Amino acid sequence: MTNLTIGSALGDPDIAVHLDARRFNRHTFWCGQSGSGKTYALGVVLEQLLLNTELPLLILDPNGDYTRLRETRSSAHGGDASKITARDIRVFRSGATEGEPLRVRYTELSTASKAAVLQLDPIADADEYNVLLHAGADARDFDAEHLLGRLRASGDPGETRLANRMENLQVLEWDLWSRGASTVLETIDERPHATVLDLGGFAHPVEPKVAALAVLEHLWAHREERRPVLIVIDEAHNLCSPTPQTAVERALTEQLVQIAAEGRKFGLWLLLSTQRPTKIHPNVLSQCDNLALMRVNAPRDLAEIADVFGFAPEDDIRRSSGFAQGQALFAGGFIAQPTFVQMGERITEEAGGDVKVPLRPAE
Repeated sequence: MTNLTIGSALGDPDIAVHLDARRFNRHTFWCGQSGSGKTYALGVVLEQLLLNTELPLLILDPNGDYTRLRETRSSAHGGDASKITARDIRVFRSGATEGEPLRVRYTELSTASKAAVLQLDPIADADEYNVLLHAGADARDFDAEHLLGRLRASGDPGETRLANRMENLQVLEWDLWSRGASTVLETIDERPHATVLDLGGFAHPVEPKVAALAVLEHLWAHREERRPVLIVIDEAHNLCSPTPQTAVERALTEQLVQIAAEGRKFGLWLLLSTQRPTKIHPNVLSQCDNLALMRVNAPRDLAEIADVFGFAPEDDIRRSSGFAQGQALFAGGFIAQPTFVQMGERITEEAGGDVKVPLRPAE
């Protein structure tokens, strides 16, 4: 099937609304402020892709909202529920959370990304950078006791400084590193129906970004294989800022800009979800041909969306400021015309969610 049923026409529940699955071969921008139902609604579309296509999904999930994508609701239609459970859905967890651990190899990063992790400048830190450039590629050597001892025992000043830098930054202690074990990249290469990367549990704030960088670099390095994948990035402003501050953030943004500009012809398609368009790099935002817009109140954000997405009428965009939870505007290549939608019901469980205010029981 090419039609994905995502809900009903706003104001007329008898009219089903469909997206054209074939048009997810373009980049998609999904926007809605906190409380708009954005995460739930995006889950509806991802479920439809799982039910009706063979397009692999790679979900970068900073809040663990999609970690229960394998679990169906008791209210779900039996046929759809059984189809979802039959899909190959892998979930990788970060930090100390139970489940399959999210791991990558430091040695598989590009030299530039390794340097970014270690905050190395090729000119200002020339000696250390040169050591990094010529270091061996044995992933099992990447442990604190062995590697630091070997570098310091060499007697080379550059190696000693590099060892001190690694220790001071505590990079070797990160849970992210596989240290010779299997990595998430191997699973991604298998192209399961969905791969969920829970990025939110790492102890160090840089680890989620390095995990995303490793995955995106790997996909780009293998782009000539032309194996399609939809890269879903929730809270995309965390990975694709218009003003990256650190070397890792700059490397991430540069990689996403490259994928946005050139990835479509290789089957690397983005779906970026965020609360504010002004927090997404403009060279990525401008490459999106599909728009899903939920409630947005900020005039600056509405003006930005109207400016970038000229295929959606400005009056329709401004109407989004009055949307109730679960209401959306869809426009662009994946729908015949701009359409207001009441999103449908989820089949799978949504993880995360808001914390409720504790109330006193009635007396």
